[in-house]
Amino acid sequence: MLISSCGNFASDRTLVVGTGPVELLKLRAGPGLGFRVILGLPEGTSLNRRDCVTEVGQLWCRVSLADAPKISGYVSADYLSPR
Repeated sequence: MLISSCGNFASDRTLVVGTGPVELLKLRAGPGLGFRVILGLPEGTSLNRRDCVTEVGQLWCRVSLADAPKISGYVSADYLSPR
C-alpha cells in the first residue's frame, strides 16, 4: 500500500463526478473493492478529501461527507473532481 497526498491541505473539498444520473459512487469502509459498502453517493455530493492510498494499482481517497463529517470512508479517486 502506497500513501499519496491528494492536495496541499489536511482536507480538500471535492465533488463526486462521473457517476451519471442513475449510478451511485460506493463509499467503502476501506481502500478497495473487498471492503463493505457504507452508502452510495450521487453525482454532485460534496466531500472533504483527506489522504489517498494506492491499492492494487487503484488510487483510493479517504473522504467524509461535507454535510455530515462523521460519515467517512474511501472512494475511488477516479470519481472525484480534479483540483
